[in-house]
Amino acid sequence: MARIDTLFQYLVANRGSDLHLAEGQPPKTRVHGSVTPIPDQPVMHGPELRQMLEEICDPKAFERYLETGDLDFAYAMDEDSRFRCNYLKQNNGLGAVFRLIPTEIMSLESLGVPEVVKQFGHIRSGLVLVTGPTGSGKSTTLAALLDYININFNRHIITVEEPIEFVHRNKKSIITQREVPIQTPSFSDGLRAALREDADIVLVGEMRDLETISLALTAAETGLLVFGTLHTNNARKTVDRIIDVFPSDQQSQVRTMLAASLRGVLAQLLCKRSDKPGRVAVHEIMFATPAVAAIIREGATQKLYDVITGGKGEGMQFMDEAIWQKLQANIISPEEAYMKAIDKSRFKKFLPEKSTHLGDASGESPMDH
Repeated sequence: MARIDTLFQYLVANRGSDLHLAEGQPPKTRVHGSVTPIPDQPVMHGPELRQMLEEICDPKAFERYLETGDLDFAYAMDEDSRFRCNYLKQNNGLGAVFRLIPTEIMSLESLGVPEVVKQFGHIRSGLVLVTGPTGSGKSTTLAALLDYININFNRHIITVEEPIEFVHRNKKSIITQREVPIQTPSFSDGLRAALREDADIVLVGEMRDLETISLALTAAETGLLVFGTLHTNNARKTVDRIIDVFPSDQQSQVRTMLAASLRGVLAQLLCKRSDKPGRVAVHEIMFATPAVAAIIREGATQKLYDVITGGKGEGMQFMDEAIWQKLQANIISPEEAYMKAIDKSRFKKFLPEKSTHLGDASGESPMDH
């Protein structure tokens, strides 16, 4: 048993999500959103932490980490516990953050994802974007959506991830999972290769640079269904981010491509529950209609709000509407609703007097930055 496993066992037993290790600090865990030190654990010193990190890591990868200061990989402690590992260097020396990955892929129903999201699994080609800040459960939702496709359709699905989090077994579909940088050097290389690998569906773990976004648009245009993730927290910002990545002289062409290939945006945030321990997901859902395509082409993304509000009948939903429903049902507190909302003014009147200094009423959420 690796030395770090005792810390992982504590994390699992206490239903935590992350383990934080840093030279000069005691080990800490995040449980239901709050980070606290593990009781009775001493401050970690350099040699001890280095041994702990080296023990569960590929030797070549560890050398690369010592040179570059960053490393991502996955580690399985046992059949039930896998971790996404991120090694880093910080001002006091070495450090690492581990995220517990549930080995069992949850269904869309058990995650509380609206039923209408299953429609994304029935599409044959185009681009579907699942968005949200880091740690908002995008990977979990995408894994559930791929599992829904895997159970119901005969498809060849290729995933390009860094690292592989959820391991899928073939059901009706064939799933090929590739890890960056182990099985393919980068997201763009993995995506380019997928175009030659007889894929029906490609999942791109992160669309973070011009080359990857450009390839994703091309793949979606050529008849693949592409699922991609971005760190934006609503549909309008997602469309803007994709366009803004390109140089200004290419943007009108990209707007035309995106208008033709975008099938939908699912934005997700996690809110701290007030009715019981834990967190609950809230969603903004936009399906690409002719009106959405026209708005993207003309670059008037501020009009998307009206389309989403008017598309309720088709299952579209604005983020603040989803937050409002959870507040009405007493699942989240007024403070949490206010902090996560895009239009703060709508929620300000529900705050207790002492909390009115939270953020401001500018309509910006802390998550927007």
